[in-house]
Amino acid sequence: MIKTINELPIAKKRVFIRVDFNVSVSDLENVQEDHRIRAVLPTLEYALAQEAKIILGSHLGRPKGPEPANSLLPVAEHLSKILGRDVIFPEDCIGDAVKKLTIDMREGDVILLENLRFHPEEEKNDPIFSEKLAALAEVYVNDAFGTAHRSHASTVGMVKHFQTKGMGFLMKKEVDYLTRVLENPERPLIAILGGAKVSDKLGVVEYLLTKVDALLIGGAMSYTFLKATGAEVGNSLVEESKVHLAAKFLERAKVKGVPIFLPVDHRTASKVEKKVTSQITEGPIPSGQMGLDIGPKTVESFIRKIMEAKTLIWNGPLGVYEIPPFNEGTLAVAKAVAKSKALSVVGGGDSASAVIEAGVADQITHISTGGGATLACLEGKVLPGLKALET
Repeated sequence: MIKTINELPIAKKRVFIRVDFNVSVSDLENVQEDHRIRAVLPTLEYALAQEAKIILGSHLGRPKGPEPANSLLPVAEHLSKILGRDVIFPEDCIGDAVKKLTIDMREGDVILLENLRFHPEEEKNDPIFSEKLAALAEVYVNDAFGTAHRSHASTVGMVKHFQTKGMGFLMKKEVDYLTRVLENPERPLIAILGGAKVSDKLGVVEYLLTKVDALLIGGAMSYTFLKATGAEVGNSLVEESKVHLAAKFLERAKVKGVPIFLPVDHRTASKVEKKVTSQITEGPIPSGQMGLDIGPKTVESFIRKIMEAKTLIWNGPLGVYEIPPFNEGTLAVAKAVAKSKALSVVGGGDSASAVIEAGVADQITHISTGGGATLACLEGKVLPGLKALET
């Protein structure tokens, strides 16, 4: 059993809340998109109402030691504006100075520790580092779904030092929605998968074949599947070593009666760059051209299936989303998912960015804050960060 924060005695206590503030920060040190920060507000507001002393821990980026570009200082300033109160920001996440700061906290104080990954011991789940983090607080709460698939010090190692532990409201919401769509969905349940590599999603495809009523595959990963059918894919990105596995999955889907929809046309170009000349290609992709987005007929086909769904799962962009016009297929699908009457769960990363950019985020049932964690759930894996919270 995992308790939620409102089931824990946190009043006036020092509460370590693991959050996922891994957001985009501009060169001007401004937070560019704060969906992940605002998603944690219900947990923070509840803890503040309980007059808890809040110690927030997060990572930002993949730093190799302390790097100013990956400091959480801009996030602390942004959070301070959102909360309407000062957020204390120490120069580190462990050490005597930080320990004294936490001891001297008053009820309702909020501290955001400096980037946990400035210490390599965080990702190594180092026991000494874990113990130092745990010494800062009396209660542990994990509200960082985006890192729940990682066995790091702040998500697993430090948790064993707490008798009082649980999850925040965001983590509970994420788990509840993913459990609902995978274990008790209203049917038809349709999954949309995109992204670059088949190897990243082999486990997902295998698991979803036991769950879904149809699977729509786009993005670069679709070209490995298309090649497995014997289609000519030109210079499109293909994982040659996975073609035989893709063929096996297609055959297994046929036996199970689960239709897999692949692109029937494509927006192609000779290379991946801005302002390159592109065209719509139906059928074989000629040599020298590569598929970089799904074409209009594929968009229509996908939208028809989306409109039939009662439950939708979407993870991964359907083209080279960062470079227009190769984002058009992804944006069209985002609008279709929003327009459908289905319960919709959109995975983190670019698919979450797509629904935000398309201006339809408020029409999606749930936008996950975790790309990798969502993928792990879609593979049927147990998340270490959740397992550590069990009592």
